[in-house]
Amino acid sequence: MSKVEINNVGIFLGHPAHFHLFKNAAKNISANGKNIFFVIKQKDILEKLMQDEGWSYTKIREGRIKSNKLTLVRSVLQMERGMVQFIKKNKIDLLVGTTLSFATCVFTKAKVIVANEDDAAVVPMFAQISYPFANAILNPRVCNSGKWDKKATKYESYQELAYLHPNHFTPDIQVVEKYFSANKPYFIIRFAKLNAHHDSGIQGINTEIAQKLIDILKPYGDIYITAERELEPQFEQYRIKINLLDMHDVMAFAQIYIGDSQTMAAEAGVLGVPFVRFNDFVGKIGYLRELEDVYNLGFGIRTNEVERLYSIVSELVTMQNRKKIFEKRRQKMLSEKIDYAKFLTWFVEDYPESKKTMSENSDYQYNFK
Repeated sequence: MSKVEINNVGIFLGHPAHFHLFKNAAKNISANGKNIFFVIKQKDILEKLMQDEGWSYTKIREGRIKSNKLTLVRSVLQMERGMVQFIKKNKIDLLVGTTLSFATCVFTKAKVIVANEDDAAVVPMFAQISYPFANAILNPRVCNSGKWDKKATKYESYQELAYLHPNHFTPDIQVVEKYFSANKPYFIIRFAKLNAHHDSGIQGINTEIAQKLIDILKPYGDIYITAERELEPQFEQYRIKINLLDMHDVMAFAQIYIGDSQTMAAEAGVLGVPFVRFNDFVGKIGYLRELEDVYNLGFGIRTNEVERLYSIVSELVTMQNRKKIFEKRRQKMLSEKIDYAKFLTWFVEDYPESKKTMSENSDYQYNFK
């Protein structure tokens, strides 16, 4: 494997979760003498997160995505043009991120590392467009990348542990106190949009279910709702309005998290907060199955199991010693996982030697606990 001189590192952020995923590695890589250039896609609160952090970035636009392949391809091609311009302007040596547009790198000299935690069967178009052109693919060990699985470098961690590992994050009760009293137990409910191309046909929490969940939880504490979509008028009283960078502190002290979002469920799990995930992705995503079935940090419930949803939430809210039980489960999980931010920093800085090292000795990753 020929030596590649890495001076300018491009990081693509296509979703708010990617901001958190790469923020610690980006700071480390920059502190170690590399030049970091961010390129972002307009997605929900991502740009606001970048601005709050004080990071400069290039923004590329995409066409309007509708739920058909033709408009998705058009959107990707528009992003391709913007990505090529970004790479050439900043003389990017290595591009890292999760995006549909890394095929652009066949037209540039940049090497590409694709980081993804979803199984290929869940995001088939992403896999088909990104994986063939990637120089390296980073997946959690439990992630199945289909016919590209042997090409992938597998690590023993989750993307959420790049920013919520105890090495990087200590919950601060004073952050919670900025918004409400933390003396009273509280619960977080999340409504996702579920409108990405891979969300087609996926159902989540509707109005009737949301009201029933509130009725179950209300006798035991306060309820706060965070939502990507518009809320029905009766739920506005529960909407939480906080600085976006404070959400993980608020989550960490919650009693239970309930939602139809994947990422926030995993975040709750690695924080030791019991999560209940209600959507039609249940059973299809490896890292969430592991959090649920191996470490017992949460529950995945399909949308045809509404009564089971109510039953699980009722059991959790009345569970004795719930916090101690879930913290013990969390500690077991942490003892078996690595610090993904440390691993990612090393993998990028030492690329391509890092890829070779992992292919020859995957246990090398345990240096990054």
